[in-house]
Amino acid sequence: MKIHIAEATEQDVPVILDLIRQLAEYERLADKVTATEDQLRRTLFGARPAAEVLLAVVDGETVGYALFFTTYSTFLAKPGLYLEDLFVKSHARGQGIGTALLARLAQLAIERGFGRVEWTVLNWNEPSIRFYDSLGAVPMHDWTLYRLTGESLTKLAAPG
Repeated sequence: MKIHIAEATEQDVPVILDLIRQLAEYERLADKVTATEDQLRRTLFGARPAAEVLLAVVDGETVGYALFFTTYSTFLAKPGLYLEDLFVKSHARGQGIGTALLARLAQLAIERGFGRVEWTVLNWNEPSIRFYDSLGAVPMHDWTLYRLTGESLTKLAAPG
């Protein structure tokens, strides 16, 4: 089996959206997906792309993806990569595809002179936690992720 990792193009938008929906199902969050092909086209491949996508292809089938974007560390005074999504279709798991996607992401970080790669994982997702541990990734137990969205975001942004 040969795993091919490729940078996604605008023509891959339907496949990317399908993978996002499959990830959301796996994470028990399918009802939260509001993304459309048009939104993905605009935000991933428009004038100012907000993120990049790597696709994993085996025997002509796209079996996984990694979606990531640039962050910045003031402590390192270097950019980093934040992995928003990593997903491999259930029938393709355990074949090194997730490792291949993360390895390519690590290569990109090194090639670009970045200082780190970071991501979050759901606390209940033991298979992923074991996988990340096996790679030498370290959980950041002293940090808690906070999020502003929806009404709270709008309220804070309101003038006055």
